[in-house]
Amino acid sequence: MLGNFSYHNPTKLYFGENALDFLNEELPKYGKKVQLVYGGGSIKKNGIYDSVVEILKSNGKIIFEDGGVMPNPTADKLREGAKIAKDNDVDLLLAVGGGSCCDYAKAVSVSAYCNDDPWEKYYVRFEEPDCKIIPVGCVLTMAGTGSEMNGGSVITNHEQKLKIGHVFGDNVMPKFSILNPKFTMSLPKRQMTAGIYDIFNHICEQYFSGDDDNTSDYLAEALMKSVVHSSLIAIDNPEDYEARSNIMWTATWALNTLISRGKTTDWMVHMLGQAVGAYTDATHGMTLAAVSLPYYRFILPYGVAKFKRFAQQVWNISAEGKTDEQTALEGLAAMEDWMKRLGLTLKIGELGATEDMLEGIADATLILDGGYKVLSREEVVNILKASL
Repeated sequence: MLGNFSYHNPTKLYFGENALDFLNEELPKYGKKVQLVYGGGSIKKNGIYDSVVEILKSNGKIIFEDGGVMPNPTADKLREGAKIAKDNDVDLLLAVGGGSCCDYAKAVSVSAYCNDDPWEKYYVRFEEPDCKIIPVGCVLTMAGTGSEMNGGSVITNHEQKLKIGHVFGDNVMPKFSILNPKFTMSLPKRQMTAGIYDIFNHICEQYFSGDDDNTSDYLAEALMKSVVHSSLIAIDNPEDYEARSNIMWTATWALNTLISRGKTTDWMVHMLGQAVGAYTDATHGMTLAAVSLPYYRFILPYGVAKFKRFAQQVWNISAEGKTDEQTALEGLAAMEDWMKRLGLTLKIGELGATEDMLEGIADATLILDGGYKVLSREEVVNILKASL
């Protein structure tokens, strides 16, 4: 492994069928006022809301509701939540939902006492918080983003047609997260598969960078194989607990910063996908799926050795009698076959993107330099055209 790095993750996890019981251990550590963050109301239909509220009340908590968090939480919603938190001087933000709820809660935690506009400060200027930060806890109901154990927070500004993520430091990471795989089983299959691809792509974004012999790559390959194996079980039987538990656990380790150690990381698929999402408001995992293959086929010649390794180690492609590039391309073909079996969307046009949006989407795409090729704006446009 090359380079120098540090690693610290302060989030405590409770995993398994009885994980919610441990909320009773965490709540006494915080004051009485809890801002309960959740989405469109599915947790009220499946009983999770009632279970959480019962535990909060049994611990003497005063609840301030903050529902209606959308799949791509907006800057306007963030300001609304920050006002609830500050006006009521809340002691804990408890996010009950998927990654969007967790992302949103972290954004609220650093925005409630911010003296500047939080969108401008954190998502335009990428500054760090210099104000009081409200602790966050998560009860996860969807596996995918890894937001339950990292500092990431993605917010969408519809007015500016931008969707931007800010990765905050240890002080913003959830203090605790509760992971019960059964909570994910009521999701529609399309949401489940979108989350599965989000997991896989998180791993890819870290894997496809660097060319040294790096322990992080061996970990990444094992995680990718686990996702592929469990996903094929889960799409046939969404209530298979073992498969769903493995998917949930892999999602957490895919993006809790462990496998990024010693890596430059890429993240261009996310930059492209988030820009598409800003224009279409499409499901995050689907936007990633739609831009991935055109992007990877474009950069493959610049990182052919790693793509060959990906083909061999993850997809069991033989390299015998083939060039490195042929082997690498077969790996991407195998990946595409798997994506089709999951029913993922492979074209941004199917998500609502149109040709007249491409220039704007390109303008909204942040260009990063951690991967095998730094894209020009023209190359971004060409990749988007190939994704259409």
